[in-house]
Amino acid sequence: MQPMTPEQIRALIARGKLKDTIFQALGIICLAIGLVVIFLLVGDMLLRGMGRLNLEFFTEFASRRAGQSGILSAWVGSLLVMLVTAAAAVPLGVAAGIYLEEYAKRSWITDIIEINITNLAAVPSIVYGLLALGIFVYTFGFGQSILSAGLTLALLILPIVIVATREAIRAIPAMIREGSMAVGATRWQTCRYHIIPYAMPGILTGVIIGLARAIGETAPIITIGALTFIAFLPPAPLATLGDGSTAGLFDWVMSPFTVMPIQIFNWTSRPDPAFEVNAAAAGFVLMGMVLSMNAVAIWLRYRMRKNIKW
Repeated sequence: MQPMTPEQIRALIARGKLKDTIFQALGIICLAIGLVVIFLLVGDMLLRGMGRLNLEFFTEFASRRAGQSGILSAWVGSLLVMLVTAAAAVPLGVAAGIYLEEYAKRSWITDIIEINITNLAAVPSIVYGLLALGIFVYTFGFGQSILSAGLTLALLILPIVIVATREAIRAIPAMIREGSMAVGATRWQTCRYHIIPYAMPGILTGVIIGLARAIGETAPIITIGALTFIAFLPPAPLATLGDGSTAGLFDWVMSPFTVMPIQIFNWTSRPDPAFEVNAAAAGFVLMGMVLSMNAVAIWLRYRMRKNIKW
């Protein structure tokens, strides 16, 4: 094979640069199309629902009259369900990720567990709803409550939390572990004082992204029987009830509920066009909640990574 001449080398380089330019242009065009579509959808939602974005909309219950309907029970229910979801999924998911990455010995059993965890992240959410209907609602007797909804969504995001925890731990250089154990630290001390603090930005990012996905889920919540119309709030801890009794600290977890996606679904199914305005306003609020959670994840990751020095 004869060596290439300088002209041939320059032509080859020029063709490579041309391909890079074409791919870059295609990427920019695709990104621009996606951004334009998103801005059009968000803009249309905001313009249609802007008239309902006031204080009364956040402090009033749902009503049969579109002009008097609000999202009080929906956004309170969403926050309470997310509280139960985080309390159930975060400790279990982070602990499972740490164990699989730092303690579990490599074997065919752990390989099967890892494959199943990865596959569970792709299971349709309606399947989790059917599973929760049989286990939490009927077998355990939790009924159509905030506890059932929170545990259902915890199952949904548990694979995400586990995978995020493992990936965050894998990103830590091996010299951190080796240096810690070289001075006599135990495996737990290494995890407690080095691995977990360094992996915390990635773990928190995965947790918040998982919660952001859960807050917008509708199918599993409808499957377990969440209410579409509700005009009351769960009892506050230690509050005096209508019959004179005092509510317990955790009575609210067994209360019926509704959430933002179900409230939006209820309004869009109404024949009155005025309810579509309410649905647009509620959709904009829900999108704002999701974007806020993602923004918090980005800020936490940036803030914590500034303090990490390998």
